Order: sequence, then structure tokens, then C-alpha cells
Amino acid sequence: MKPGRDRTRHLISLSDLSDEDLEALVERGCAIAAGAPIEGILRGCVVGVYFTKTSTRTRTAFSSAAIRLGAGVIAYGPDDLQLNTGETLQDTGRVLSRMLDVLVVRTAGPPEEMAALAAQRRMATINAMSADEHPTQALADLTTMQLRFGSLSGLRVLYVGEGNNTAAALALALTRFPRAELHLRTPPGYGLAPGIALRAKEYVAASGAHLTERHDMGDLPGEVDVVYTTRWQTTGTSKPDPDWRSVFAPFHVNRELMARYPMALFMHDLPAHRGEEVSAEVLDGPRSIVFEQAENKMHSAAAVLEWAAGGGRW
Repeated sequence: MKPGRDRTRHLISLSDLSDEDLEALVERGCAIAAGAPIEGILRGCVVGVYFTKTSTRTRTAFSSAAIRLGAGVIAYGPDDLQLNTGETLQDTGRVLSRMLDVLVVRTAGPPEEMAALAAQRRMATINAMSADEHPTQALADLTTMQLRFGSLSGLRVLYVGEGNNTAAALALALTRFPRAELHLRTPPGYGLAPGIALRAKEYVAASGAHLTERHDMGDLPGEVDVVYTTRWQTTGTSKPDPDWRSVFAPFHVNRELMARYPMALFMHDLPAHRGEEVSAEVLDGPRSIVFEQAENKMHSAAAVLEWAAGGGRW
């Protein structure tokens, strides 16, 4: 029997993962990054990659990881499926599930779109970014942090910028680890969605982590291990406020901010716009690990595919 037919798992939100699965996925991503053999683990599987929005890192990471695992890959663009002619997401998922073992999906829509594709039991569905959450980004981020610091427990992160899908995923992931600290500094009107914030606070209550969110750059934490930012204009979205740049201007990572934390590393999910959310001096500086972080998307994607398809150690 091919991997996955009796152990298919969906990853629509990080809330779908138990604490044990979250920790295991991070550990597995770290092991793969360190050279653990993965060749042939998903031999005989077919992975579909359906992206309705542009992607460099995530699409390449999942495609490359699938090939390295021994799976075949079928890529779909935004105009390739009969969704454009009115076929429902549910019917599309049911059809694809009889031909694919895993479907990796990126949309700019709500979580209900992913849930519709996952409304079958034969094909694992993986959220490679939706409007509200970017779960596989957080898994890559945590893999990167654990590789660098050895543990996520007690890790201190300052996130500066919009409370977008990357921030949401980070809030739903890091808060699961004891004594971890996530300090969010988001522009007024651009904070975490209330539902995400509420769920993250539930994780904080259970784990003993720490989460704060302010909408200014005052009262910054005394010490942090990581300063993290993201692009001000999230892929596939626009901002209703024509003056949004002035609102975002104080939430800029530059030399002065990094000087407050001389031991901190800098992370960014990319793509980056030098001179907007981060200065070139920081992005290209010696404490930036953004390209290591990008590479770890492939190692983390391999762990997610293996987990979703029920292959190998899973």
C-alpha cells in the first residue's frame, strides 16, 4: 500500500496539530536539515501543487521536497482547473483525491476554501498560505529557530509589522512552547485578527508562554533573541487606507532597532523590500539569517509532506 491511503492528515491550520505533532514536525525538519536521509520515503505518491497566487519559496520548497522524497509532482496554476468554469471546490477535491495523495494549496481566500478541498478522506490537503494563516511558514520559522538556538522553550521573539497570515501562524505556533515570548508590534488597525489572538492566548494559558501585542513602538522588551518582520504588502492583498504607508513607517527594522538587541538574529519570511519594512543594512548584515530561513522551508516542507502522507517514520 502506498503511504497515506490509511493515514492521511490535513494541515489547514496550526490548530489542527496537537502539541506533540507540532514538536515532532519541527524536530523532523531539523533532522532533515542536518542530513537525515529522505530519498524514496514517498515513492509511489503523487503530490499536486495548486497555487492561485505567486510564490517563489513555498512552491519551490514543496516541489523540491516532494521530488527528494521520491514522489511525483503535478503543478496547477490559477487558470488550470475547472474551478474557473464553475465546478465547486468540494467536487474538485473529490476528483483530485482519486488521483493524488497530497494537495498543496495556496489561495488568497478564507479557510473555508481549504476546508472544502479537504472534505474527503483520500487526499491530504496542506495549506501553503491562505488569507488568514501561513502554517507552513511558521513550521519553517520554528525549525530555523530551533536549529540556531537548540530549543524553542524560553525563546524571545520581537515581531514588527502587520498582523498578517505570517504573524498569525507564528502566534499559533510559538505560544505552544513553555516560557517562549512573542512580542508583537503591529500598526494600529493592522493587528492580529481577534480569533487568532484569542486562540493564541488559550495556548499561552496552557503552555506558560508569553504573548503581548501593542500598536506602537514604545515599551519594547528588554532582551530578545530574534527580531522578525515581514513585507508590508502581503501577497495577494491590498490595504483600504490610501495613507497606510505613514501608519506603517514607525514599524521599520533598522540599525537603531537592532542595536538595542546586540545578540539578536534577524528573520524575514521574504520577499523583502529594502528601505520599507527593513533596511538593506539589516537584511544583508551579519546577523540576518533570512536565506537560511528560506532554505529551511524545503526541509520543513519535506517533514510536512511525510507527515501528511503517513510515510516513513510517521
